[in-house]
Amino acid sequence: MKEFYDITVNGVKRSLPLCRLTDDLKIAAFVIFGDVELTRAAAEGLLDKIDFEYDYLITAESKGIPLVYEMARITGQNKYFLARKSPKLYMRNILECEVKSITTTKRQTLYLDGYDAEMMRGKRIIIVDDVISTGESLRALEQLVEQAGGITVGKMAILAEGDAYDRDDIITLEYLPLFDKNGEPLPR
Repeated sequence: MKEFYDITVNGVKRSLPLCRLTDDLKIAAFVIFGDVELTRAAAEGLLDKIDFEYDYLITAESKGIPLVYEMARITGQNKYFLARKSPKLYMRNILECEVKSITTTKRQTLYLDGYDAEMMRGKRIIIVDDVISTGESLRALEQLVEQAGGITVGKMAILAEGDAYDRDDIITLEYLPLFDKNGEPLPR
């Protein structure tokens, strides 16, 4: 039984542990937290694919944070937006949207600070995430951008898992298969 899946992202190779999602389905855990080399390579790879104008980047808490930070740092931007998983005391006039992700057991709500929403109004926004699978997190972010009056001009993820790879509305770097209970990649 296979326990790891090897993947190369913009020249950086990693072995991803396989994790049981259901009795018959496993996913490869892709985590960029603490991996500066992988985060930098992924950010550079995604930025190389942007051939259109944009004003800001947005991601959801939490695994997209180092990625969007690095993308903003590389491009010299001093601001990016973050949709939080819970409202914070400093947030005012909060916008919210529900999401059900493949990696969480229950519905979550994403929250956007009203101050950030004001800055986003009329601006061109790229939505960024680490992995897209069902697309629910990207959908929720797109709704928050729309509520804020922003214009989604692009959606990006480092990896597209399963059927998400066939979507033509998302820019990705690599395909990430789903796996059967024995750790064998499922056919596309």
